[in-house]
Amino acid sequence: MTIKSYNQLLTEYLEQGKDEMTDSSEPEVVRVENVRVVYGNKIAIDNISVSFKRHYITAIIGPSGCGKSTLLRSINRMNDLVPGAKVYGRVYFNGTDVYSKDVDPVFIRSRISMVFQRPNPFPFSIFDNVAFGLRVNGFKLTKDELYNKVKDALIKAALWDEVKDRLNAHAYSLSGGQQQRLCIARALAIDPEVLLLDEPTVSLDPISTARIESLLRSIKDEYTIIIVTHNMLQAARASDYTTVMMPDDDMIGRIIEFGPTKEIFTNPKDKRTEDYISGRIG
Repeated sequence: MTIKSYNQLLTEYLEQGKDEMTDSSEPEVVRVENVRVVYGNKIAIDNISVSFKRHYITAIIGPSGCGKSTLLRSINRMNDLVPGAKVYGRVYFNGTDVYSKDVDPVFIRSRISMVFQRPNPFPFSIFDNVAFGLRVNGFKLTKDELYNKVKDALIKAALWDEVKDRLNAHAYSLSGGQQQRLCIARALAIDPEVLLLDEPTVSLDPISTARIESLLRSIKDEYTIIIVTHNMLQAARASDYTTVMMPDDDMIGRIIEFGPTKEIFTNPKDKRTEDYISGRIG
């Protein structure tokens, strides 16, 4: 039996095409304009401009150290929590600059939720993990309303059928893949508009990875999803648009290409994109 190479698998997948076509007329939810992020004296990313359309999945790809996670954290002001970090430029969410002085970063993070690389459930029950954001963000809910919100989030995260009979069990009793879906449910429970995911499957097995990719496709009609990934097949399978980042000679991360995912992977305009996708760099 012939073992297919990574590039052969990627090519075969992309040749199958996607059921949906990307629609350039869709409104943008997030627009990044000329963003620079500095950590101390080190410029991490510079001159970053890109838009993210409503109800589409956009992948951000590129080699390690090119600033993918830095860009992601800039969108919902998570870089505010990094000592010595400074952000310059503009990030607009539904037309409002999230870095304006009169904008509450806590509110921004409630509208733009984030899921991190490794599962990070709180040391609570499954139910209380999902309910956490609802409680700390001041949602005034009856007991039944809270239960229904938690249930709805777990259904969207494709976890309800696995945990519905043990909601009071400790979150740490779940498998790694289940814990990550629990974290996604926690992020979705507060009804965000945008979901940011920073390599959410990097520590998971292929079956758990496939489940998370499937659930992202199933909820994209309700959310705008931006995912950082090193996995080229994942970007090809899961995303509608792809942003390619690359460090320059000074190791400053910049966007070198953006467009519909199939075009990026089959007909890249920048040779560095082709080299990265084919494994010649990165």
